[in-house]
Formats: sequence, C-alpha cells, structure tokens
Amino acid sequence: MNISGIVLLAKTAGETSFASLYDVKKSLGTTKVGHTGTLDSFAQGLLVVCVGSLTRLASLITSFNKTYKAIIQFGKETDTLDPTGAVVKTAEKPTLENLICSLKNFSGKILQTPPVFSAIHLDGKRASDLARKGKTVELEKRPIEIFSSTILELELEGKIFNFSQITEQDFFEKNKSKKVDFANIEFCVSKGTYIRSLAKDIGESANSCAHLIGLLRTRVGNFDLNDAAGVERLSEFSIKNVKENLKKENCDKKLSNTHCEKNIFQKEKLFFDIKDKMQNMSESLAIQCGMNPIFIKENFVFSFTNGKPLKKEMFDFQKINQENFESEKNNLPCKCAVFFEKEFLGVVNFQNEYKIKYEYVVARK
Repeated sequence: MNISGIVLLAKTAGETSFASLYDVKKSLGTTKVGHTGTLDSFAQGLLVVCVGSLTRLASLITSFNKTYKAIIQFGKETDTLDPTGAVVKTAEKPTLENLICSLKNFSGKILQTPPVFSAIHLDGKRASDLARKGKTVELEKRPIEIFSSTILELELEGKIFNFSQITEQDFFEKNKSKKVDFANIEFCVSKGTYIRSLAKDIGESANSCAHLIGLLRTRVGNFDLNDAAGVERLSEFSIKNVKENLKKENCDKKLSNTHCEKNIFQKEKLFFDIKDKMQNMSESLAIQCGMNPIFIKENFVFSFTNGKPLKKEMFDFQKINQENFESEKNNLPCKCAVFFEKEFLGVVNFQNEYKIKYEYVVARK
C-alpha cells in the first residue's frame, strides 16, 4: 500500500522521539516515516511526522519556527540542563524583578551556545557521548531568534500564580522583590533554538542558575498540538502537575493489570487517531513548506507522472498565486508543488521560465 502524508503526533514525556515513531509505523503499516525535529525524552508535545514520499519534505518542515511552554526551576543547574541530570551548581533564587529584566535580554536575534548534552556532532561523534565519557566539549555559539517570551505561571516563595487570572503590571510591581522558585514561560523561537540552554542563560542573567524540569512543544510552523493524534494523553502542563509527575517518576512503581489493560486501550485509540488525522499534501501545506502550489493540465498528467520532459505549457498559470510565484522567480530556482485538482503529484524546480526540472514524482494510487 502506498501511504503518504503528514501525521501530527503528541509525544509523551519519558519516551524518545525515535521510539514514538513506532506508533505511526504500527498504525499505518509502513516503515517509511521520519520526524521533523526531535524532542528530548523528558519533553512532550508536538512531533510532525512525514510518511511515505513526503519524508522528502522533512528538512523543509524542520526549518519552521516553533513554540514551547517551558517550566524552569531556579536555584539549581544540572549537567544536562534538564531533570535527568545531576546537580552541578546551586545559587540564590532570583527576585521577580531580576527575572523580568533577564527575559528582556533574550529577545530578537542572539547567539546561543548549545548544551553539551546534545546530538550535535564533533569530529563525527555526538557531543552528548563525549560529555558522558567525561571529555571536555566546547560548542560554538549559533545564531537564533527569540520572537516572544510570555510568563504563564510563577511560583514565588512556595505560592503559585496563574497569569490568566491576574493583572500582570500590578502583580509585578507588588511582588518584584519576592524570590522565584519556578516559572512557566511560553517561547516562540526560530529553528535551532535549545530551550534548555535558554533556561540556563536566563538563570545566569538573573544572577542565579536554572534548568528545565518540563518542556511542551505546542506549535511547529502552523501545525498545532491541539490537532495531534494522542493529545488527550497529555496532562495539563502546569508547574503543579510537572512537579508532581517528577516525584512520581522518582518512586518505584509497578503497573497493575488494570493499568496494562488501560495502556492497551490507549494504544488502540492512538492507532485509530493516527489513521484518522493523517493529512495529505494540500496547497496550504505546500506554502507552509516554502513551495508554491502549481497545477498541471489534465492532458499532461500522464506525461508528468511518467517522467516525460517538462514544458511550461503543461502547467496552468491561471490557478497559481501569481504574486508569490513571480517573487520566487526573481530568486531562482523556484520550488513548486504540483497538483492535479487536489491530488499532489510531486515537486519541480523552475530553473528559469523555460528550464524546469523534476525533484520527485509521487506514485499515483
């Protein structure tokens, strides 16, 4: 069976991104899948998974901006910058005033040093593997962009405040000298941004230290976690819930038969959700992926799908977004997703007005 599409999958905390792809493979009966940006095992949230011929689009989707909710613990820093690591530094917790000032320093285009416990390769080896062997790892700073940061929750001296229920300005003024235990902050960032490093840097800038205890990815480009298969498996992402879940993970637990039956039921529901929510390539998705939708005339569909030479007259230029297409042509080559009516047929590159090349063709069902 030729299956191609995009699956939005809600990854749960405690599983690797690679392992979570098993559910997609099992549900769709295919091994040709690939995600478009990993989440650390402690993190949860949206994975955009490409299936079949659309795995070729993975690199495009990886470049999308992303939105996260991050719960930062202040006063402690771990070697991995997340809850799985060992504490390597402690410090006084920052005041709310210092935290607000620190957040202002991390806006717009900045340079960021990635965490040493990461999948970045140095001399052919993962930085994380080198770090675990006790070797010194030095990673170069990389340009990133932080589009926005919004405080959602704060725990100040043991008391949690939710900003959906209070007026920010008055609250900050009255509580600016109080110490911050935890903060739940939403970040919208460019590709390549490490939220673990961002938490560390914010802690240092606030005259303290910090690490992540929870991370939830809510958006990748225009893809939203609320539309993902298995999203109901995720509990409310809050300071209280994340702290409680960490405590549970640190306790020895044995699953009862009831739990096992429940897990089997959840898996079956997830498999159904994956099938039900898989998206086929569409015009809007093509635009999100940095391509212009272009339509082929009916009498040329056979020629296109069989790899015959491409000519300008095969395409209907009346149906395309002419403004987008013309602007792209000024910076050739122009990558286009080819459709016949609503059926996605493949991708071509316009080298110039008369030179068109195939990138790939999708086998028709």
